[in-house]
Amino acid sequence: MTDARYWERIVATDFAPPLDRSLDEMTVELVEMLGDPDPHVRDQLAYAVLSRWIEDGLYDELLTGLGDGMCEGLTVGIGEIGTETVLRRAFSILIVAAALARDNIVRVLHPTTVIRWGDDGLAWYVKERDLRGWVEGQGWAHAVAHGADFIAALAQSRHVDEGGLMVLLDAIGDRLVAPTPYAFTQGEDDRLAYATMTLLHRNLVDMGLLGPWVERLADSWEIASGPIPPAADNTIRYIRALHAQLLLGVRGLPGAADAGHYRESIEVRVELLGALQQALRTVGPWYRPRTR
Repeated sequence: MTDARYWERIVATDFAPPLDRSLDEMTVELVEMLGDPDPHVRDQLAYAVLSRWIEDGLYDELLTGLGDGMCEGLTVGIGEIGTETVLRRAFSILIVAAALARDNIVRVLHPTTVIRWGDDGLAWYVKERDLRGWVEGQGWAHAVAHGADFIAALAQSRHVDEGGLMVLLDAIGDRLVAPTPYAFTQGEDDRLAYATMTLLHRNLVDMGLLGPWVERLADSWEIASGPIPPAADNTIRYIRALHAQLLLGVRGLPGAADAGHYRESIEVRVELLGALQQALRTVGPWYRPRTR
Protein backbone atom coordinates (compact mmCIF):
# COMPACT_ATOMS: atom_id res chain seq x y z
CA MET A 1 0.00 0.00 0.00
CA THR A 2 1.13 3.53 -0.74
CA ASP A 3 2.54 5.42 2.22
CA ALA A 4 1.47 8.94 1.30
CA ARG A 5 3.46 10.38 4.19
CA TYR A 6 6.70 9.02 2.68
CA TRP A 7 6.11 10.93 -0.55
CA GLU A 8 4.83 14.01 1.25
CA ARG A 9 8.19 14.22 3.03
CA ILE A 10 9.95 14.10 -0.35
CA VAL A 11 7.78 16.91 -1.68
CA ALA A 12 8.39 18.91 1.49
CA THR A 13 12.18 18.62 1.05
CA ASP A 14 12.04 20.14 -2.46
CA PHE A 15 11.80 16.71 -4.10
CA ALA A 16 15.24 15.58 -2.95
CA PRO A 17 15.50 11.85 -3.88
CA PRO A 18 15.86 9.68 -0.77
CA LEU A 19 18.82 7.36 -0.35
CA ASP A 20 17.01 4.49 1.37
CA ARG A 21 15.47 3.03 -1.83
CA SER A 22 16.56 2.53 -5.42
CA LEU A 23 15.20 4.76 -8.17
CA ASP A 24 13.77 1.70 -9.94
CA GLU A 25 11.82 0.65 -6.86
CA MET A 26 10.45 4.12 -6.26
CA THR A 27 9.51 4.53 -9.91
CA VAL A 28 7.45 1.33 -9.87
CA GLU A 29 5.49 2.66 -6.90
CA LEU A 30 5.05 6.12 -8.42
CA VAL A 31 3.73 4.66 -11.67
CA GLU A 32 1.15 2.64 -9.75
CA MET A 33 0.16 5.81 -7.88
CA LEU A 34 -0.62 7.55 -11.17
CA GLY A 35 -3.84 5.54 -11.31
CA ASP A 36 -4.84 6.13 -7.69
CA PRO A 37 -8.41 7.48 -7.33
CA ASP A 38 -7.21 9.78 -4.53
CA PRO A 39 -6.31 13.04 -6.31
CA HIS A 40 -3.78 13.94 -3.62
CA VAL A 41 -1.86 10.70 -4.17
CA ARG A 42 -2.13 10.80 -7.96
CA ASP A 43 -1.65 14.47 -8.77
CA GLN A 44 0.12 16.16 -5.88
CA LEU A 45 2.44 13.25 -5.09
CA ALA A 46 2.99 10.78 -7.96
CA TYR A 47 2.76 13.21 -10.85
CA ALA A 48 4.52 15.98 -8.94
CA VAL A 49 7.47 13.78 -7.99
CA LEU A 50 7.87 12.06 -11.37
CA SER A 51 7.64 15.26 -13.39
CA ARG A 52 10.07 17.08 -11.08
CA TRP A 53 12.60 14.24 -11.15
CA ILE A 54 12.37 14.17 -14.95
CA GLU A 55 12.91 17.93 -15.06
CA ASP A 56 15.88 17.63 -12.68
CA GLY A 57 17.53 15.01 -14.89
CA LEU A 58 17.26 11.96 -12.63
CA TYR A 59 15.89 9.93 -15.53
CA ASP A 60 18.11 11.25 -18.32
CA GLU A 61 19.82 7.87 -18.77
CA LEU A 62 16.55 6.01 -18.23
CA LEU A 63 14.23 8.22 -20.23
CA THR A 64 13.50 5.68 -22.96
CA GLY A 65 12.46 2.96 -20.54
CA LEU A 66 10.36 5.36 -18.50
CA GLY A 67 8.48 6.63 -21.53
CA ASP A 68 7.95 3.13 -22.89
CA GLY A 69 6.43 2.10 -19.58
CA MET A 70 4.13 5.11 -19.59
CA CYS A 71 2.95 4.27 -23.09
CA GLU A 72 1.96 0.82 -21.86
CA GLY A 73 -0.26 2.56 -19.32
CA LEU A 74 -2.20 4.21 -22.13
CA THR A 75 -3.80 0.88 -23.05
CA VAL A 76 -5.08 0.03 -19.56
CA GLY A 77 -8.88 -0.02 -19.78
CA ILE A 78 -8.97 1.84 -23.10
CA GLY A 79 -12.54 2.10 -24.35
CA GLU A 80 -14.06 2.16 -20.87
CA ILE A 81 -16.24 5.12 -19.87
CA GLY A 82 -16.92 6.22 -16.31
CA THR A 83 -14.36 3.96 -14.64
CA GLU A 84 -11.18 4.76 -12.69
CA THR A 85 -8.92 3.43 -15.46
CA VAL A 86 -9.00 6.80 -17.24
CA LEU A 87 -6.91 8.24 -14.41
CA ARG A 88 -3.95 5.98 -15.20
CA ARG A 89 -4.20 6.74 -18.91
CA ALA A 90 -4.60 10.49 -18.51
CA PHE A 91 -1.68 10.83 -16.11
CA SER A 92 0.55 8.43 -18.03
CA ILE A 93 0.37 10.72 -21.06
CA LEU A 94 1.43 13.66 -18.88
CA ILE A 95 4.60 11.80 -17.93
CA VAL A 96 5.30 11.02 -21.59
CA ALA A 97 4.89 14.75 -22.26
CA ALA A 98 7.34 15.56 -19.45
CA ALA A 99 9.86 13.09 -20.90
CA LEU A 100 9.53 14.66 -24.35
CA ALA A 101 9.94 18.14 -22.88
CA ARG A 102 13.12 16.99 -21.13
CA ASP A 103 14.48 15.52 -24.35
CA ASN A 104 13.82 18.82 -26.10
CA ILE A 105 16.45 20.22 -23.73
CA VAL A 106 19.00 17.43 -23.25
CA ARG A 107 18.53 15.62 -26.62
CA VAL A 108 19.09 12.06 -25.47
CA LEU A 109 16.25 10.21 -27.23
CA HIS A 110 16.68 8.35 -30.51
CA PRO A 111 14.32 9.46 -33.32
CA THR A 112 12.62 6.05 -33.39
CA THR A 113 11.79 6.39 -29.70
CA VAL A 114 10.11 9.76 -30.16
CA ILE A 115 8.16 8.52 -33.19
CA ARG A 116 7.10 5.39 -31.28
CA TRP A 117 5.84 7.46 -28.37
CA GLY A 118 4.08 9.75 -30.83
CA ASP A 119 2.31 6.82 -32.48
CA ASP A 120 1.29 5.33 -29.14
CA GLY A 121 0.15 8.64 -27.68
CA LEU A 122 -1.89 9.72 -30.70
CA ALA A 123 -3.44 6.25 -31.04
CA TRP A 124 -4.61 6.55 -27.44
CA TYR A 125 -5.81 10.12 -27.94
CA VAL A 126 -8.19 9.37 -30.78
CA LYS A 127 -9.42 6.14 -29.14
CA GLU A 128 -10.04 7.59 -25.68
CA ARG A 129 -13.76 7.70 -24.90
CA ASP A 130 -13.76 8.93 -21.31
CA LEU A 131 -13.41 12.68 -21.76
CA ARG A 132 -14.51 13.77 -18.30
CA GLY A 133 -12.67 16.80 -16.98
CA TRP A 134 -13.25 17.07 -13.23
CA VAL A 135 -14.51 13.87 -11.62
CA GLU A 136 -16.30 14.38 -8.33
CA GLY A 137 -14.37 12.74 -5.51
CA GLN A 138 -11.42 11.85 -7.78
CA GLY A 139 -10.25 15.22 -9.08
CA TRP A 140 -8.90 15.78 -12.57
CA ALA A 141 -9.06 13.13 -15.26
CA HIS A 142 -8.81 15.66 -18.09
CA ALA A 143 -7.71 13.28 -20.85
CA VAL A 144 -8.32 15.85 -23.60
CA ALA A 145 -6.26 18.56 -21.91
CA HIS A 146 -3.47 16.19 -20.91
CA GLY A 147 -3.33 14.84 -24.44
CA ALA A 148 -3.02 18.42 -25.69
CA ASP A 149 0.00 18.92 -23.42
CA PHE A 150 1.53 15.79 -24.96
CA ILE A 151 0.95 17.15 -28.46
CA ALA A 152 2.56 20.46 -27.48
CA ALA A 153 5.68 18.69 -26.21
CA LEU A 154 5.84 16.44 -29.26
CA ALA A 155 5.37 19.42 -31.60
CA GLN A 156 8.64 20.91 -30.31
CA SER A 157 10.68 17.78 -30.93
CA ARG A 158 13.51 18.07 -33.46
CA HIS A 159 12.48 14.60 -34.67
CA VAL A 160 9.05 15.80 -35.89
CA ASP A 161 9.08 17.36 -39.37
CA GLU A 162 6.36 19.01 -41.46
CA GLY A 163 4.70 15.68 -42.17
CA GLY A 164 4.75 14.78 -38.50
CA LEU A 165 3.22 18.12 -37.56
CA MET A 166 0.36 17.52 -39.97
CA VAL A 167 -0.19 14.15 -38.32
CA LEU A 168 -0.57 16.03 -35.02
CA LEU A 169 -3.07 18.44 -36.58
CA ASP A 170 -5.06 15.56 -38.03
CA ALA A 171 -5.11 13.87 -34.61
CA ILE A 172 -6.49 17.08 -33.09
CA GLY A 173 -9.14 17.11 -35.80
CA ASP A 174 -10.01 13.46 -35.24
CA ARG A 175 -10.34 14.06 -31.51
CA LEU A 176 -12.62 17.05 -32.01
CA VAL A 177 -15.04 15.63 -34.57
CA ALA A 178 -15.46 12.19 -32.97
CA PRO A 179 -18.97 11.80 -31.50
CA THR A 180 -18.99 12.21 -27.71
CA PRO A 181 -21.48 13.03 -24.97
CA TYR A 182 -18.94 15.31 -23.23
CA ALA A 183 -18.85 19.06 -23.68
CA PHE A 184 -15.60 20.95 -23.14
CA THR A 185 -16.28 23.01 -20.03
CA GLN A 186 -12.92 22.73 -18.23
CA GLY A 187 -10.58 24.63 -20.53
CA GLU A 188 -9.95 21.76 -22.93
CA ASP A 189 -10.49 24.02 -25.95
CA ASP A 190 -7.84 26.47 -24.73
CA ARG A 191 -5.31 23.70 -24.02
CA LEU A 192 -5.84 22.23 -27.49
CA ALA A 193 -5.50 25.67 -29.06
CA TYR A 194 -2.26 26.29 -27.14
CA ALA A 195 -0.88 22.97 -28.38
CA THR A 196 -1.77 24.05 -31.91
CA MET A 197 -0.03 27.39 -31.40
CA THR A 198 3.05 25.51 -30.21
CA LEU A 199 2.98 23.58 -33.47
CA LEU A 200 2.44 26.70 -35.58
CA HIS A 201 5.45 28.40 -34.01
CA ARG A 202 7.63 25.80 -35.73
CA ASN A 203 6.80 27.61 -39.01
CA LEU A 204 6.94 24.39 -40.99
CA VAL A 205 3.30 23.97 -42.04
CA ASP A 206 2.00 26.28 -44.77
CA MET A 207 -1.52 27.37 -45.72
CA GLY A 208 -1.64 24.81 -48.51
CA LEU A 209 -2.03 22.25 -45.71
CA LEU A 210 -3.69 24.39 -43.04
CA GLY A 211 -6.49 25.64 -45.29
CA PRO A 212 -8.03 22.20 -45.99
CA TRP A 213 -7.55 21.27 -42.34
CA VAL A 214 -9.63 24.28 -41.19
CA GLU A 215 -12.26 23.49 -43.84
CA ARG A 216 -12.52 19.93 -42.56
CA LEU A 217 -13.29 21.18 -39.06
CA ALA A 218 -15.82 23.73 -40.32
CA ASP A 219 -17.58 21.08 -42.42
CA SER A 220 -18.06 18.96 -39.28
CA TRP A 221 -20.36 21.41 -37.48
CA GLU A 222 -23.27 21.86 -39.84
CA ILE A 223 -25.78 23.69 -37.67
CA ALA A 224 -29.36 22.44 -37.91
CA SER A 225 -32.45 22.88 -35.78
CA GLY A 226 -32.36 21.24 -32.38
CA PRO A 227 -29.57 20.80 -29.86
CA ILE A 228 -26.01 21.22 -31.08
CA PRO A 229 -24.10 17.93 -30.69
CA PRO A 230 -21.28 18.20 -28.12
CA ALA A 231 -18.63 17.35 -30.72
CA ALA A 232 -19.78 20.21 -32.95
CA ASP A 233 -19.87 22.63 -30.01
CA ASN A 234 -16.43 21.46 -28.86
CA THR A 235 -15.01 22.06 -32.34
CA ILE A 236 -16.50 25.55 -32.54
CA ARG A 237 -15.10 26.37 -29.09
CA TYR A 238 -11.68 25.17 -30.21
CA ILE A 239 -11.71 27.30 -33.37
CA ARG A 240 -12.71 30.33 -31.30
CA ALA A 241 -9.92 29.65 -28.82
CA LEU A 242 -7.36 29.17 -31.58
CA HIS A 243 -8.51 32.38 -33.26
CA ALA A 244 -8.14 34.31 -30.00
CA GLN A 245 -4.68 32.91 -29.28
CA LEU A 246 -3.50 33.54 -32.82
CA LEU A 247 -4.86 37.10 -32.65
CA LEU A 248 -3.42 37.94 -29.23
CA GLY A 249 -0.28 35.81 -29.29
CA VAL A 250 0.94 33.29 -26.71
CA ARG A 251 4.06 32.78 -24.61
CA GLY A 252 5.78 30.02 -22.70
CA LEU A 253 4.13 29.11 -19.41
CA PRO A 254 5.66 30.55 -16.22
CA GLY A 255 8.67 28.51 -15.15
CA ALA A 256 8.76 26.47 -18.37
CA ALA A 257 12.03 26.01 -20.22
CA ASP A 258 10.53 26.54 -23.69
CA ALA A 259 9.91 30.30 -23.54
CA GLY A 260 12.13 30.91 -26.57
CA HIS A 261 9.96 28.68 -28.73
CA TYR A 262 7.21 31.33 -28.88
CA ARG A 263 9.35 34.39 -29.62
CA GLU A 264 9.38 34.04 -33.40
CA SER A 265 6.24 35.25 -35.16
CA ILE A 266 4.02 32.77 -36.98
CA GLU A 267 4.57 33.29 -40.70
CA VAL A 268 1.06 32.22 -41.77
CA ARG A 269 -0.66 34.22 -39.02
CA VAL A 270 -2.62 36.62 -41.23
CA GLU A 271 -3.74 33.95 -43.71
CA LEU A 272 -4.74 31.53 -40.96
CA LEU A 273 -6.69 34.22 -39.12
CA GLY A 274 -8.63 34.78 -42.33
CA ALA A 275 -9.39 31.07 -42.69
CA LEU A 276 -10.52 30.77 -39.07
CA GLN A 277 -12.72 33.87 -39.40
CA GLN A 278 -14.32 32.48 -42.53
CA ALA A 279 -15.12 29.28 -40.64
CA LEU A 280 -16.53 31.16 -37.67
CA ARG A 281 -18.90 33.14 -39.89
CA THR A 282 -20.80 29.91 -40.50
CA VAL A 283 -21.77 29.29 -36.86
CA GLY A 284 -24.59 31.84 -36.78
CA PRO A 285 -26.61 34.24 -38.93
CA TRP A 286 -25.49 37.36 -37.07
CA TYR A 287 -22.03 37.74 -38.61
CA ARG A 288 -21.50 40.16 -41.46
CA PRO A 289 -20.61 38.45 -44.71
CA ARG A 290 -16.97 38.55 -45.66
CA THR A 291 -16.04 41.50 -47.83
CA ARG A 292 -13.06 41.66 -50.17
